[in-house]
Amino acid sequence: MDYVFDFSFLESFRSEIINGVRLTILLTVVSILPGFALGTACAVGRLYGPRWLQTAVTIYIEAIRNTPLIIQVFWLFFGLTVLGARIGPFNAAVIALVINTGAYSAEIMRAGFQAIPKGQLEAANCLAMTRRQIFWNIQLPQAAELVYPALVSQFILMMLATSIMSQISVEELTGVGYQVQSITFRGFDVYLVIAVLYLALATMLRLCLHGAAQLAFTRLRKLRTPL
Repeated sequence: MDYVFDFSFLESFRSEIINGVRLTILLTVVSILPGFALGTACAVGRLYGPRWLQTAVTIYIEAIRNTPLIIQVFWLFFGLTVLGARIGPFNAAVIALVINTGAYSAEIMRAGFQAIPKGQLEAANCLAMTRRQIFWNIQLPQAAELVYPALVSQFILMMLATSIMSQISVEELTGVGYQVQSITFRGFDVYLVIAVLYLALATMLRLCLHGAAQLAFTRLRKLRTPL
């Protein structure tokens, strides 16, 4: 079978593709940061909160982790209109991604908190540190460092999950790919370019998160510094 690649559409739709990449990056950034904060708060609530809070957090985590992201997006975008609550495509996408990132990050961070040796917490109590000081200076930094590789993988998965938002007319990278393919009828070529762009974005995100770890985790940076 002879197939001739034709990437001439890159010039014709350059601005649309660039805008799609920008929107994908924007969705990723505005979803990861609040999602991580939400997940950390849920992990703390599930571990140390009162019984009613632990139950509420558990229900939230299990409900989000055991239902498809696309169904959650459809419920936010289409379902809430029945109740008179109209949410725009971008806002629905961000909310869905944040609650997903929060649910998955909660379990990751919970594992990190539980992995901290109890002796460190007992020593902090002996030094008369407050619970807030213990959390910010001992628990959170160590927990985040311990589970950072898992967090990075989850954040990259969330970046790739932005492709689902094309189903509610969010013109991110996959949405732009749909449009270009419908005009050029060069599906193989178009989606090959889209796949390469996602690969580049995932690599860039991983490098950025790695750099953030080098700045944030002083102990980790020292361990990797040659003697």
